[in-house]
Amino acid sequence: MFDLIVNFITAYILGFYIITVLQWYSYRVDRIIFHFHKPLWHLLYFVIPVVTYIAAYKFFWIYLFFGLIPSLFLWQRRVKGLVVTDRVKRFFVYVGLFETLNLLLLNKYHYNPGIGVLAVVIAAIIASEITEYILFLKYKKLAKEKLTKIDPKIVAITASYGKTSIKNFLYQLLEGTFKVYKTPRSVNTLKGIIKDINVDMPENIEIYIAEAGAREKGDILEIVEFLENEYSILGKIGPQHIEYFKTLDNIKQTKLEIFKTPKLKKGFSYEVPYNEKVLVIKNKIKNIKASLNGIEWEVEINDRIHKFECKLLGGFNAVNVTLAIFQALEFGLSVEELKQKVLKLESIPHRLQKIEVGGKIIIDDSFNGNLEGMIESYELVKEYKGKKILVTPGIVEATDEQNKQLAKKIDEVFDLVILTGSINKKVLCENIVNTDKIILNDKKDLEKILAENTKAGDLILFSNDAPEYL
Repeated sequence: MFDLIVNFITAYILGFYIITVLQWYSYRVDRIIFHFHKPLWHLLYFVIPVVTYIAAYKFFWIYLFFGLIPSLFLWQRRVKGLVVTDRVKRFFVYVGLFETLNLLLLNKYHYNPGIGVLAVVIAAIIASEITEYILFLKYKKLAKEKLTKIDPKIVAITASYGKTSIKNFLYQLLEGTFKVYKTPRSVNTLKGIIKDINVDMPENIEIYIAEAGAREKGDILEIVEFLENEYSILGKIGPQHIEYFKTLDNIKQTKLEIFKTPKLKKGFSYEVPYNEKVLVIKNKIKNIKASLNGIEWEVEINDRIHKFECKLLGGFNAVNVTLAIFQALEFGLSVEELKQKVLKLESIPHRLQKIEVGGKIIIDDSFNGNLEGMIESYELVKEYKGKKILVTPGIVEATDEQNKQLAKKIDEVFDLVILTGSINKKVLCENIVNTDKIILNDKKDLEKILAENTKAGDLILFSNDAPEYL
């Protein structure tokens, strides 16, 4: 009986680890196999336990109760814990069902219990994937029916970076003139869009703005074929998520899928042409001036130059706002009306959001995770006269070369850098030479470190943010 209890507990312990990391990586099995950022964790919390159970199952209970369970408990306290969703509950039900079957067979045939537990976890993953796919098809059908019934004008937006900002700026420009709805936060996958339509989308909207993201070719195409949007916006393209796409051309071809919607009426692209329905706006943006007080720039519209200004930070936002302006013009808003609306645009939380606290200037740019945007934010604060402090994990899902470029710019601008997360610690420490460095091992200590190392008059820039498990 004791051996069966050990087997049952082991199945759930291994299942807990697997479903936790799957949740972090959007339940993509291929991503936790080929793109997992902490492979040592797989070794410690899955491979070694399974191998140990298979090789020494008679004594495995010692390792289970005095090694694996305590270490896994401490691990989950340090990282982002498991969010118990309906999907997670269904997974654990499958673990229980397959483990019950395993215990019955084990009691009868007396095979290696370690192999049995491994089979249980694999079977639970497969059953979970099949169940979720069936549910996905059901929810997709319901979402399509709801979308067809409401029949809004649909705008789909993508970019390597800036798509959430474009979405929010367009929403602000259209709000008040139309009944408009946008995907919340950074929801940009087909599953996320389907869930949002089914659960939260109102039924009286006129315009729907959806954000489309991608980790591989076909992701955006799948979204636009579902939405059948009439309007598409493509912002800047860069080497974001290069570890998944391998080449910049793969990224470009994937982003261009935004224009492959079957009902395209009009598209706007920053610099990449597609067809006669898509307007490229790069050469229509002129004389961008950015400071800690905001940005001003000129836009060529119908062969006339118009000046726009707003309190948003970062010259790159001139591009994001201009794309939103051209789309709003397509919906009938006038240039003069848009100038007033642009002037009132509010910054997106955690994207160059300026806050003044206790005499310190805090720039929250923690949702900006690309090289170009991060370097531009550093240029923005470069001329600040007081002490400049940077808090960053570097660039996540990027090459060492990109983080070396970032380190060089950090050396030029900042007096102190606080490095968070471990993913880029080595490459940044080796390449930041002139700037003082503090390595933050636990984010809980950040407030204390900032209190000890900053004073009134200092500027603190939060640049990108790594997930807690990195």
